[in-house]
Amino acid sequence: MLCFTHVPPLPLFSTSGIYLPASRRFTSFRTRMSSSSVDSVPPPPDNAIVLGCGGIAVDFLATVDSYPQPDDKIRSTSLKVQGGGNAANALTCAARLGLNSRLISKVANDSQGKGMLEELEADGVDTSFLVVSKEGNSPFTYIIVDNQTKTRTCIHTPGDPPMLPTELSQSSMFSALDRASIVYFDVRLHETALVIAKEASHKKIPILVDTEKKRDGLDELLQFADYVVCSAKFPQTWTEVSSTPGALASMLLRLPKLKFVIVTLGEEGCLMVQRASTAEVFESQEIDIESLLETLKHRKDSTTTFPTCVSSETTKLKANGVGTVTGRLFLGTAEKIPPDELVDTTGAGDAFIGAVLYAICAGMPPEKMLPFAAQVAGCSCRALGARTGLPHLTDPRLVPFLG
Repeated sequence: MLCFTHVPPLPLFSTSGIYLPASRRFTSFRTRMSSSSVDSVPPPPDNAIVLGCGGIAVDFLATVDSYPQPDDKIRSTSLKVQGGGNAANALTCAARLGLNSRLISKVANDSQGKGMLEELEADGVDTSFLVVSKEGNSPFTYIIVDNQTKTRTCIHTPGDPPMLPTELSQSSMFSALDRASIVYFDVRLHETALVIAKEASHKKIPILVDTEKKRDGLDELLQFADYVVCSAKFPQTWTEVSSTPGALASMLLRLPKLKFVIVTLGEEGCLMVQRASTAEVFESQEIDIESLLETLKHRKDSTTTFPTCVSSETTKLKANGVGTVTGRLFLGTAEKIPPDELVDTTGAGDAFIGAVLYAICAGMPPEKMLPFAAQVAGCSCRALGARTGLPHLTDPRLVPFLG
């Protein structure tokens, strides 16, 4: 892991502490997987390229016994400095899974910026399309990891000066999009993202949008999305529909280009609605999407600790007060991580998205994609920071999900 030579002041954090190991593994999979099974992992999609545009940062992660009260002075139990940012994390995950990852973002020509570029390059992420400002500061985030509640609180400072679309030349954009299999946006740098999205759409390159929360430019960018992955609260906030499954149906109805939408729900797993293809549309009885979800909940296997998925058949999904969309409803479960193995949830959503990007390129059906992505996210939660625990494709913990 890189060491950054200059650290912005951390008012509440002590730099003395215990560093956690760079990675931790499941003993259960180690005993069950032979070397031959690891060797049989299918290779990543041939020459699959994912282009991402969005956030990059330096993360200063301090673990504490419990979150401080106002005016408290406390000590950290460990401190880690590493690269972060939604897009940079997701592309690092995709690169470790074997995809060719390219990132468009902006850093300053400071020690943090140089360190971030070196760290990404070490993971195989192509940084040749990043803009490096001669002055200003690179983005950074203070992250307080609460050992008691296993939650994290983020305080982000954007980079300055901000990126402008004119800083990405047309020739660089065309080169970045060349042979790209999919384009990913986290809706930061939205003005630049919109320019890229228009060109990607023109070239018929599929687009995945990460909708963590409402941001400037989000509504325009969603019009180009083929796939959307949402945080837990986003669908209801954006659609103003009272229930999560109803809100997902509403998103598909409002965004006619959308093929599927996923909402991640932390330890509760995820929910996905996939639009039926034209060939699958048929006359059938409407099913209330809320009732269907309850049926799926009763079908899921609550005894296993590993991620699973249950789904409906293609049908007409009716959401009261919203409308009807023809498609399938999927309920994915999360891994049940033992409390003594759960270290930090920072970047778990980015890991999930990195795995979804891989799954789309590999042509995985949703029944395999959702458990695979959940497992990758689970791996990331076993180490401090968004990137420390990200697995490689040959990791024994992933093998059962790739057959």
